[in-house]
Amino acid sequence: MPLDHLWATWRSNYVTATADSRAAFPEGEPADGGTLFERILRAPGSDRDRLVVHAGPTCFVLLNRFPYTSGAMMVLPQRGVPGLEDLTEVEHLELWATVRDAVVAAKAAFSPDGCNVGVNLGAAAGGSQSDHLHVHVVPRWVGDANFMTVAAETRTLPIALPEAWDRLRAVWPHDSGSTAHPA
Repeated sequence: MPLDHLWATWRSNYVTATADSRAAFPEGEPADGGTLFERILRAPGSDRDRLVVHAGPTCFVLLNRFPYTSGAMMVLPQRGVPGLEDLTEVEHLELWATVRDAVVAAKAAFSPDGCNVGVNLGAAAGGSQSDHLHVHVVPRWVGDANFMTVAAETRTLPIALPEAWDRLRAVWPHDSGSTAHPA
């Protein structure tokens, strides 16, 4: 059986752009020098307002504000480093233990049929925030993919971000119930 093709032509401008113009997707380096995720972690407001589900000594978990599916999270080191090789041994161990905890929490909070866990290392790999390493944890359900994203550039999400945060916090493994801002 031949493979069907699904064309995503709106991506052609990005793919054919020069490296200099691609650097503008997303906007350039912020004035304070911090990565987007470092700025979110330092921002005022509650963890719920900032969508920070959990913060440990060196890593934290953030709900994806633009999720693929409900409950999609990112597990990140608190330091803005681009690659796995940039992690200290302590950060490395905490990152992967926190990924495991995020999968456990996603399964308990949303009862998915499965989970995707993935890392995009570098802009060429699809990382839109390639300056700050992050591991995606995405709950998945049989039949959850549809053509809304392709046909209408829209995702259908049955659970709002505040409710997803509440569900995850309620079941987060080994959590004391509070997260701390980094020093």
